[in-house]
Amino acid sequence: MPRKSEVTTEQLVSNLTKNYGHEVNVAQVQQACGELGINYATGSKRLEQYKVGRGKWNLTVQEKLEKTYQSPSVEPVTHQNLIPDKDDTFVSFGNFADLKKILSSRIFYPVFITGLSGNGKTFSVEQACAQLKREIIRVNITIETDEDDLIGGFRLVNGETVWHNGPVIEALERGAVLLLDEIDLASNKVLCLQSILEGKGVFLKKIGKYVKPAAGFTVVATANTKGKGSDDGRFIGTNVLNEAFLERFALTFEQDYPNPKTEEKILIKISEQLDCKDDEFCSRLASWADIIRKTFKDGGIDEVISTRRLTHIIRAYSIFKDRLKSIQVCVNRFDDETKSSFIELYDKIDDKVDTSQPIDQPAPF
Repeated sequence: MPRKSEVTTEQLVSNLTKNYGHEVNVAQVQQACGELGINYATGSKRLEQYKVGRGKWNLTVQEKLEKTYQSPSVEPVTHQNLIPDKDDTFVSFGNFADLKKILSSRIFYPVFITGLSGNGKTFSVEQACAQLKREIIRVNITIETDEDDLIGGFRLVNGETVWHNGPVIEALERGAVLLLDEIDLASNKVLCLQSILEGKGVFLKKIGKYVKPAAGFTVVATANTKGKGSDDGRFIGTNVLNEAFLERFALTFEQDYPNPKTEEKILIKISEQLDCKDDEFCSRLASWADIIRKTFKDGGIDEVISTRRLTHIIRAYSIFKDRLKSIQVCVNRFDDETKSSFIELYDKIDDKVDTSQPIDQPAPF
């Protein structure tokens, strides 16, 4: 009988398949380990790659993966240019100048940006990096995001397990800006970032390597809440973040929607880009959204028109060439009462639309 140190995974698999076939359970693995002179913990660890459930192993899984897996032909991240492109439609407002100063300083200074949906939080960070020619790595956070998604892990490549850096490690090593988008959707699994948010780097325990942050590395997080959950239920899925995690962000920017003049300028730039320039329509839309937001803040309505939704309307206008129809198709997402009140309000602002006339419907197929 081979000694414990000499028993290989192949020998264990061979013993199991010979005696029990390709699908085995705990009792069978224990029996095989006893015959080979190794303990169950060692045996189950060597069979980890074949595990298909609790106390279940399929010894054909690895063989199938090796035959079917093809390593994707992807350019290594280290060879890619991660500086975002400048967007000609971008108009700076709010905290943009301060954010740009922080990023241009290239010092480690984590920033938390909070504000209602669709007001350009993420876009402003990307455009600040574009103007500063700084690399940015954006990670869209969900409740499922864990350490493997952020830090990295082993991936199967041509039948071999190979370590792949996650986006956080790439940003650390490149000295890039790490953008954690929608951070308030995260679970407590993001606490793996604690040392990184202190500027100390991270130890990759799976490969025994310590990664220090390169010069220029910093973190920006965006959220619809301040990490305390959503009391009014508007942002379902947001979570209460760990206080120690939040405390590691040096400052918080509260980002509101742009004022009507700025928003009008944004819409005009987008309409010019789409070859449907209509300054009057852009002005009416900005005023309309401003009235709705003021009413929302006063508690008169439960919905709001975001800057993003206004840009959707302009894009619809470039297609349909009809003001009222463009607004209607973009506010259909709201309930009937809210939708009707929004359209009626716009009718009072713009004398070139008539809500009493039926809107052209698309021709049936």
